Parts: sequence; C-alpha cells; structure tokens
Amino acid sequence: MSANREKPFRFEKADITVSRTKDEFRVQLRGPVIDFKLKKPDIKLDDDTRFILSWLNSPLKTGAVSPSGKDLARAMAEAVDLAIPGDVVELGPGTGPVTEALLAHGVAPERLVLIEYNPDFCKLLRERFPGVRVVEGDAYRMSKTLAGVTAGPLCAVVSSLPLMTRPDPDCIALLDDALAMLSRNGPFVQFTYGPTSPVPVKGRTIRARGGKRIWKNLPPARVWTYRAG
Repeated sequence: MSANREKPFRFEKADITVSRTKDEFRVQLRGPVIDFKLKKPDIKLDDDTRFILSWLNSPLKTGAVSPSGKDLARAMAEAVDLAIPGDVVELGPGTGPVTEALLAHGVAPERLVLIEYNPDFCKLLRERFPGVRVVEGDAYRMSKTLAGVTAGPLCAVVSSLPLMTRPDPDCIALLDDALAMLSRNGPFVQFTYGPTSPVPVKGRTIRARGGKRIWKNLPPARVWTYRAG
C-alpha cells in the first residue's frame, strides 16, 4: 500500500464525520448518533473488501464502506415506476447490489444504464450484468456523460452517490441535471445515512419524500425520492 494511502484523513459535514487512521476507518453519524469502526480487512477480495479498498483510495468518491444491503437496494428499486417510459439510469452502482434489485424489480437490461467512476467496478459490472449499458464517467456531470447514450426523457434516476460528502451546490446541481432529463413524474431516488434530506430543497419547487429508516442496513439508511414540482 502506498504511503499516500496511509495518510490520516478526516472529513466533516453537518450530518457525518468520516475519518481514517493507519489501522482504522470510522464513520460517525448524527441524528440519532451512530458511531462505528472498521478494522482493515485481511480476507478474500469479496464485494465488501472491494468497497473498503476503494474507499481507502478515495473516500469522497466511493463514500460507502460496504455495498448497499438487500433491503435498502430493494427499497430503492421499488421507487421506480416501470410504467413511465424511458431508460433507468443508476449512478454509482459500485459492485451492483442496487442494479441486481432493479433487474429483479422488472427493469429490462436494455433499459438500464449505469454510470460508474471506478474502472475496476465498471469491469465487474459488465461481467455481472450482460445487456446492461455501463458507462465509465462522472455521474456528477450526468447529462454530459450520457450524451449519445440515452435518447428521450428518462424513467428514473437511482443514485447511490455519497452526497453527504459533497458541498450542497454540487448536490443541487446534480438534482437539477437529473430532473431536467426525467419524464414527467419520473423520480430521482437517493439513499442517505443522515437524518435529513441529502439535497437541500427548502424554498424550491421540488417534491421531496423521505422513506422509513432501514435499520437492517449497515449503517441504517433512508431512501429519498425527488420529483419536479
């Protein structure tokens, strides 16, 4: 492991503190307060390990230290209305737990487009989900990344991006970009570990709805949906 990866790291935002020392990862959430630690793993390269190693390399880009649990992935997939025409775009699929849930929900592979920044995850996704379009690129510049890939308004945008680690203007710009590409009543779906909306919506003509906290997920999470007002 390079010396750069061993350097201590700490990031703070209103709802979360993420830190890394030589031998430990730590995530502290406020809201109810949730505080947990992860020791560096010495196990086979499964999906959990891939996430931890990716987070170690780039904490602000990977965001999560483990893949979304099945209950969280299912809740995100169920927010997609298959009757709305157009493609379904997934942002930050990682190793594919939400992708799997979307396919199980009934999204046809040819309707599903994944935007993933990590090239190793892109390779894994192409192997796991044949027929699904995988685009290696920046999900925070979604419309530019999808230029020439999708046509017409989208059915839904499902995001696992770590919005709590991004400045509010970045989160607002992402949501605006997504809503501009969505069909009428098409949702932008986002999960968060925090107690409040991961995108500021006060004073804006956006319909935002937070679901129940999913306590089985590690850490516990909520699914938020956003629609144009």
